[in-house]
This record gives sequence, structure tokens and C-alpha cells, in this order.
Amino acid sequence: MKRRLTIPSPNRRGFLAGMAGLFGTASLGGCDKIANSAWGTRTLKAGEDANLYVQRLLLTPSSLAREFAETDISKWFKPNGTIDPEDTPYKALAAKNFSTYTLRVDGLVENSLDLSLDELRTLPARTQITRHDCVEGWSAIGKWTGVPLAELLKKASLKPQARYIVFHCADTMEYAPADAADAQGDGDAPAGKPIRYYESIDLTDAFHPQTILAYDMNGHPLPISNGAPLRLRVERQLGYKQAKYIMRIEVTDSLGHVGQGNGGYWEDNGYEWYAGI
Repeated sequence: MKRRLTIPSPNRRGFLAGMAGLFGTASLGGCDKIANSAWGTRTLKAGEDANLYVQRLLLTPSSLAREFAETDISKWFKPNGTIDPEDTPYKALAAKNFSTYTLRVDGLVENSLDLSLDELRTLPARTQITRHDCVEGWSAIGKWTGVPLAELLKKASLKPQARYIVFHCADTMEYAPADAADAQGDGDAPAGKPIRYYESIDLTDAFHPQTILAYDMNGHPLPISNGAPLRLRVERQLGYKQAKYIMRIEVTDSLGHVGQGNGGYWEDNGYEWYAGI
């Protein structure tokens, strides 16, 4: 039993992938360095990681995505993905205007954190007006305010083996079969454990100055359709990386335990882990 979005197969960034081909065997030494870096611990895959490789060569860790003026803000910012989670725990939080919401930060950290929305709002904030580019082909410009992810990671104090940041969300995308036998049957399997949205980024993007956990959009509290109470903005990547309804942030050294091991829900369904633009 599944409740999935219908999104066309991704076919993009051929230019960057083509540029990667120009490096040829002469760049293998560079690939060795990448493989030993914090963002190179995944298995390099042609096309996908060629884009990662080329972008990281062309951009510094602090290179910014374009920011716009107030007059550029879109009159309507089309929601992406889930627009109103049906999960009972989420509904209970929304009914109380997220006054009982708590963000958990744990994993490979020295200090686990549990922060309310009010506490998140007291932390240093960043406001940015950026363009959201969706794999479906549309884009919109919005004004986002939130706490830089780097602020939370510094408060939590990462352990030396930390490599990735995983976002666990409140919206169920589908249900796992109740058991293996049901999965092999001819009929619909009874609903099992909910598979909620999950996504990940590496430390380079996690500490980027424009990577924020947004709680406001266009000067108002984030609407439910756009990810309330908290969503990721990682501005140098496509829309499906902008995880919504974030409940927990896990710091880890591997993505092997995340879903099917590809680092994200849509990545487990054929999308690229690095969605750089």
C-alpha cells in the first residue's frame, strides 16, 4: 500500500556530467583525494558523483547561491512533495500550533539536543531570498528565515567520525509490507511500518552559510503546506533535497542504514543523492 507522488524521471545537469568527462584519466588522482574526503565516503557513481566532483572543484565551500530582492518574491510559492501530512503524531502537533514540538539532534555528537520551536527562534538566525528549483521543472522565489544548521551542529559538537547529516521527517510516504510473506503475495499487503520521508547531506553542505532550518517563509510562520514547523533549505541543490516537517537530525558516519542505503527517500527510488544546481 503506497501513497507516492508522481514525479518524472530526472534528466538534468548533462553539462556538468559532460564536463566531468573532460577530466578523463588525468583526474583519477583528484578522485583519490575526493574518496578520502568527508563527502567522498560514498561509492562514486558515474554521472551523479561526476556532478558532485565538478561542482566541488568549481565552487568553494562558501560559494553562495544567488539571492534576490523583496520585489522578486513569487506571489505564490507552489508547495513541493507532501502538503498536509496525515500522520496522527503530526496532526497533534499542528493542532497545538507546534507549541509542543521538539527537534531532536543526536547520533555522532557529544551533546544531544532537544529544542522547542521557541528555543530555535532564540538562536542566531539568517534570512535569505532564494529560488527553489523543482525536478518537475518549475521554480519559485521565497524569503526564508531560520537557524543556520551549522549553529546546531556546533552546539551539539560533532564527533570526529561524523560525515553525514540525516533528516528524519513527519510525513509518511508509503507503508512497508506487514511481513515478508505479505510482500510476496498477489494482493495488496496490509499496511506495516510507515516509511517517513528522509534525506541527507554531507558536512560541506551542512556547514554552508545558506543551509538553514527555516521556520518562517515570506515574513510569516512557515505554512503546513511548505513544511511547518521546520524545513531544510540547502540552496545549492534541487527541491527534493529540501526536507520538510523535520523531526530529528541524525549525525552519522555512513548512509548504509538510511532507507535502502542511498541517503534519501527519492534517492531510493532512482534519484541522485547529490542534486546540485
